[in-house]
Amino acid sequence: MGEDTTIVYVVDDDAGVRNATRSLLASIGLEVQTFESASEFLASKRPEVPACLVLDVRLPGLSGLDLQRQLGQSGVSIPIVFITACGDIPMSVQAMKGGAVEFLTKPFRDQQLLDAVQQAITRDRVEGMRRAEVAGVRQRYASLTPREREVMARVVAGRLNKQIAFELGMAEITVKVHRAQVMQKMRVDTLAALVQLAERLQPPIAPSQVPHAG
Repeated sequence: MGEDTTIVYVVDDDAGVRNATRSLLASIGLEVQTFESASEFLASKRPEVPACLVLDVRLPGLSGLDLQRQLGQSGVSIPIVFITACGDIPMSVQAMKGGAVEFLTKPFRDQQLLDAVQQAITRDRVEGMRRAEVAGVRQRYASLTPREREVMARVVAGRLNKQIAFELGMAEITVKVHRAQVMQKMRVDTLAALVQLAERLQPPIAPSQVPHAG
Protein backbone atom coordinates (compact mmCIF):
# COMPACT_ATOMS: atom_id res chain seq x y z
CA MET A 1 0.00 0.00 0.00
CA GLY A 2 1.11 3.55 -0.71
CA GLU A 3 2.11 6.09 1.89
CA ASP A 4 -1.17 7.99 1.40
CA THR A 5 -3.39 4.92 1.79
CA THR A 6 -6.17 5.18 4.35
CA ILE A 7 -8.81 2.58 5.16
CA VAL A 8 -12.29 2.92 6.57
CA TYR A 9 -13.65 -0.24 8.18
CA VAL A 10 -17.44 -0.48 8.23
CA VAL A 11 -19.06 -2.95 10.62
CA ASP A 12 -22.84 -3.23 10.24
CA ASP A 13 -25.09 -6.29 10.07
CA ASP A 14 -27.38 -4.58 7.53
CA ALA A 15 -26.09 -5.32 4.02
CA GLY A 16 -27.94 -2.30 2.61
CA VAL A 17 -26.23 0.03 5.07
CA ARG A 18 -22.83 -1.54 4.41
CA ASN A 19 -23.16 -1.12 0.66
CA ALA A 20 -24.52 2.43 0.89
CA THR A 21 -21.75 3.45 3.29
CA ARG A 22 -19.11 1.86 1.09
CA SER A 23 -20.40 3.75 -1.96
CA LEU A 24 -20.52 7.06 -0.08
CA LEU A 25 -16.99 6.77 1.28
CA ALA A 26 -15.58 5.44 -1.99
CA SER A 27 -17.06 8.48 -3.75
CA ILE A 28 -14.43 10.67 -2.06
CA GLY A 29 -11.59 8.27 -2.80
CA LEU A 30 -11.42 6.32 0.45
CA GLU A 31 -10.64 2.61 0.56
CA VAL A 32 -13.40 0.75 2.40
CA GLN A 33 -13.59 -2.72 3.92
CA THR A 34 -16.92 -3.98 5.25
CA PHE A 35 -17.83 -6.57 7.86
CA GLU A 36 -21.17 -7.84 9.10
CA SER A 37 -20.06 -8.60 12.65
CA ALA A 38 -17.55 -7.52 15.26
CA SER A 39 -15.99 -10.99 15.35
CA GLU A 40 -15.40 -10.88 11.59
CA PHE A 41 -13.66 -7.53 11.98
CA LEU A 42 -11.50 -8.80 14.83
CA ALA A 43 -10.42 -11.80 12.74
CA SER A 44 -9.28 -9.60 9.85
CA LYS A 45 -5.72 -8.51 9.12
CA ARG A 46 -5.36 -4.74 9.27
CA PRO A 47 -2.30 -2.98 7.78
CA GLU A 48 -0.50 -0.21 9.64
CA VAL A 49 -2.05 2.74 7.82
CA PRO A 50 -4.26 5.63 8.98
CA ALA A 51 -7.76 4.26 9.45
CA CYS A 52 -11.06 4.60 11.23
CA LEU A 53 -13.94 2.35 12.15
CA VAL A 54 -17.56 3.11 11.27
CA LEU A 55 -19.38 0.92 13.74
CA ASP A 56 -23.02 0.08 14.33
CA VAL A 57 -23.94 0.00 18.01
CA ARG A 58 -26.29 -2.97 17.83
CA LEU A 59 -24.72 -6.06 16.27
CA PRO A 60 -25.35 -9.79 16.59
CA GLY A 61 -22.99 -11.30 19.16
CA LEU A 62 -20.43 -8.74 20.24
CA SER A 63 -22.04 -5.28 20.22
CA GLY A 64 -20.39 -2.14 18.94
CA LEU A 65 -19.78 -0.87 22.46
CA ASP A 66 -18.37 -4.26 23.46
CA LEU A 67 -16.02 -4.12 20.47
CA GLN A 68 -14.89 -0.63 21.44
CA ARG A 69 -14.15 -1.85 24.96
CA GLN A 70 -12.29 -4.95 23.73
CA LEU A 71 -10.13 -2.95 21.33
CA GLY A 72 -9.22 -0.54 24.12
CA GLN A 73 -8.31 -3.36 26.48
CA SER A 74 -6.15 -4.92 23.75
CA GLY A 75 -4.27 -1.67 23.20
CA VAL A 76 -5.64 -1.27 19.66
CA SER A 77 -5.96 2.42 18.89
CA ILE A 78 -8.42 3.11 16.07
CA PRO A 79 -10.83 6.08 16.05
CA ILE A 80 -14.48 5.02 16.00
CA VAL A 81 -17.51 6.70 14.44
CA PHE A 82 -20.63 5.08 15.87
CA ILE A 83 -23.85 4.89 13.89
CA THR A 84 -27.17 3.65 15.23
CA ALA A 85 -30.88 3.67 14.53
CA CYS A 86 -31.85 3.40 18.17
CA GLY A 87 -29.33 5.26 20.29
CA ASP A 88 -30.00 6.94 23.60
CA ILE A 89 -28.12 9.43 25.75
CA PRO A 90 -26.50 6.91 28.14
CA MET A 91 -25.32 4.89 25.13
CA SER A 92 -23.82 7.92 23.42
CA VAL A 93 -22.16 9.05 26.64
CA GLN A 94 -20.58 5.62 27.07
CA ALA A 95 -19.32 5.66 23.50
CA MET A 96 -17.81 9.14 23.76
CA LYS A 97 -16.20 8.37 27.12
CA GLY A 98 -14.61 5.39 25.41
CA GLY A 99 -12.95 7.75 22.97
CA ALA A 100 -15.37 7.70 20.02
CA VAL A 101 -15.01 10.53 17.52
CA GLU A 102 -18.73 10.81 16.83
CA PHE A 103 -22.05 9.15 17.66
CA LEU A 104 -24.51 9.53 14.76
CA THR A 105 -28.16 8.57 15.02
CA LYS A 106 -29.87 7.40 11.83
CA PRO A 107 -31.06 9.05 9.68
CA PHE A 108 -28.09 11.41 9.40
CA ARG A 109 -26.84 13.48 6.49
CA ASP A 110 -24.13 12.01 4.29
CA GLN A 111 -21.92 15.00 5.00
CA GLN A 112 -22.10 14.36 8.75
CA LEU A 113 -20.63 10.91 8.25
CA LEU A 114 -18.01 12.14 5.79
CA ASP A 115 -16.92 14.90 8.17
CA ALA A 116 -16.72 12.48 11.10
CA VAL A 117 -14.69 9.96 9.08
CA GLN A 118 -12.25 12.62 7.90
CA GLN A 119 -11.83 13.84 11.48
CA ALA A 120 -11.20 10.27 12.66
CA ILE A 121 -8.62 9.58 9.96
CA THR A 122 -6.82 12.82 10.74
CA ARG A 123 -6.72 11.87 14.42
CA ASP A 124 -5.33 8.43 13.60
CA ARG A 125 -2.70 9.89 11.27
CA VAL A 126 -1.50 12.29 13.97
CA GLU A 127 -1.52 9.53 16.59
CA GLY A 128 0.41 7.25 14.22
CA MET A 129 3.10 9.90 13.78
CA ARG A 130 3.33 10.27 17.56
CA ARG A 131 3.67 6.50 18.02
CA ALA A 132 6.39 6.35 15.35
CA GLU A 133 8.26 9.21 17.03
CA VAL A 134 8.08 7.51 20.43
CA ALA A 135 9.28 4.23 18.90
CA GLY A 136 12.26 6.04 17.41
CA VAL A 137 13.15 7.61 20.75
CA ARG A 138 12.89 4.24 22.50
CA GLN A 139 15.13 2.66 19.87
CA ARG A 140 17.78 5.33 20.42
CA TYR A 141 17.50 4.93 24.20
CA ALA A 142 17.95 1.16 23.83
CA SER A 143 21.31 1.81 22.15
CA LEU A 144 22.69 3.40 25.35
CA THR A 145 24.87 1.37 27.68
CA PRO A 146 23.63 0.88 31.27
CA ARG A 147 26.15 3.48 32.49
CA GLU A 148 25.06 5.95 29.81
CA ARG A 149 21.46 5.52 30.95
CA GLU A 150 22.50 6.28 34.52
CA VAL A 151 24.25 9.42 33.36
CA MET A 152 21.32 10.46 31.18
CA ALA A 153 18.85 10.07 34.04
CA ARG A 154 20.95 12.41 36.17
CA VAL A 155 21.56 14.88 33.37
CA VAL A 156 17.83 15.31 32.68
CA ALA A 157 17.27 15.60 36.45
CA GLY A 158 19.50 18.69 36.42
CA ARG A 159 22.66 17.27 38.00
CA LEU A 160 26.01 18.93 37.29
CA ASN A 161 28.85 16.80 35.96
CA LYS A 162 30.67 16.89 39.30
CA GLN A 163 27.50 15.79 41.12
CA ILE A 164 27.01 12.89 38.72
CA ALA A 165 30.68 11.93 39.15
CA PHE A 166 30.25 11.84 42.92
CA GLU A 167 27.00 9.84 42.80
CA LEU A 168 28.33 7.25 40.35
CA GLY A 169 31.87 7.10 41.73
CA MET A 170 33.70 8.10 38.60
CA ALA A 171 35.96 10.89 37.38
CA GLU A 172 34.30 14.03 36.10
CA ILE A 173 36.05 13.67 32.75
CA THR A 174 34.47 10.23 32.39
CA VAL A 175 31.05 11.73 33.03
CA LYS A 176 31.70 14.23 30.26
CA VAL A 177 32.56 11.41 27.88
CA HIS A 178 29.40 9.47 28.76
CA ARG A 179 27.34 12.65 28.48
CA ALA A 180 28.71 13.33 25.00
CA GLN A 181 27.91 9.77 23.98
CA VAL A 182 24.35 10.14 25.27
CA MET A 183 23.84 13.34 23.29
CA GLN A 184 25.22 11.72 20.15
CA LYS A 185 23.21 8.50 20.41
CA MET A 186 19.99 10.34 21.28
CA ARG A 187 20.68 12.74 18.37
CA VAL A 188 20.25 15.98 20.28
CA ASP A 189 22.41 19.08 20.64
CA THR A 190 20.96 20.69 23.77
CA LEU A 191 19.97 19.71 27.28
CA ALA A 192 16.45 20.98 26.64
CA ALA A 193 16.08 18.65 23.68
CA LEU A 194 17.36 15.70 25.73
CA VAL A 195 14.85 16.44 28.47
CA GLN A 196 12.05 16.50 25.90
CA LEU A 197 13.08 13.10 24.57
CA ALA A 198 13.28 11.70 28.09
CA GLU A 199 9.69 12.78 28.67
CA ARG A 200 8.56 10.87 25.56
CA LEU A 201 9.97 7.56 26.74
CA GLN A 202 7.42 5.07 28.08
CA PRO A 203 7.69 5.28 31.01
CA PRO A 204 9.36 8.69 30.86
CA ILE A 205 12.59 9.38 32.70
CA ALA A 206 11.55 11.63 35.55
CA PRO A 207 13.75 13.46 38.09
CA SER A 208 11.98 11.58 40.89
CA GLN A 209 13.52 8.34 39.60
CA VAL A 210 17.01 9.56 40.39
CA PRO A 211 18.11 9.06 44.01
CA HIS A 212 19.57 12.04 45.79
CA ALA A 213 23.14 11.81 46.96
CA GLY A 214 23.73 11.40 50.65
